[in-house]
Amino acid sequence: MKRMGRIRLHVALDCSAYSLETFILDNIEPGATIVTDAWQAYNVIDKEQYGRDTTNQSHSSSRDPLYGVHLVTTLIKRLIRGTFHGRFEPKYLQNYLDEYVFRFNRRKSANIGKKFMRIVQQVIKSRSITWPAIKWDMDPISEYFVVT
Repeated sequence: MKRMGRIRLHVALDCSAYSLETFILDNIEPGATIVTDAWQAYNVIDKEQYGRDTTNQSHSSSRDPLYGVHLVTTLIKRLIRGTFHGRFEPKYLQNYLDEYVFRFNRRKSANIGKKFMRIVQQVIKSRSITWPAIKWDMDPISEYFVVT
């Protein structure tokens, strides 16, 4: 039986080992096991902090150990092609992914009131933003990687 847990998605400018390591350090707790394919950029994973289960997709059996990754990727492609018809602003991609993650992680919540309560809790926890502080032409991808 294949079960999916919670997901996290982040836009990366490239697929370098540095970008992957940054995501791993920010999102995965030490001691967890990371399931990856045989791509060499994953060799940056610290073997003392994380376990790593490597699978070579071209030599794997009928059981797909990366089933969840392939499922989520397919669903996001369908979202972009279906909802946005392949046309959307790349600077908003992280926002689209955040909304998708929110919906995916709460897909099995039976109580709609609980979902609403979680949204209200997140709004209350977030810091106040004044109207003049909003950057209307901000590109979240390039703003994240600006070196000062």
